[in-house]
Amino acid sequence: MANEKKAFILRVSPDLLKALEKWAGDEFRSVNGQVEYLLHKALAESGRLRKKQDGKSGKKDGDH
Repeated sequence: MANEKKAFILRVSPDLLKALEKWAGDEFRSVNGQVEYLLHKALAESGRLRKKQDGKSGKKDGDH
C-alpha cells in the first residue's frame, strides 16, 4: 500500500512533549498527527518534500 505509514520511536524531553500535547489539543489533533503535520510543513517549505511521479503533490497548502 502506498499510504502505509512506518512506525518509529521518537524520544523527546518531558517539556517538549507537554508543549506538543497542548499544541495538538489546541488544533484538535493527536500528538502524532501534530508531529506529522509539522514535519510535512517543514519539508514542504524547505523544498525537500518529494513530489508524486506526476509532478503534483496532490495536497493543498496546509494539508499533510
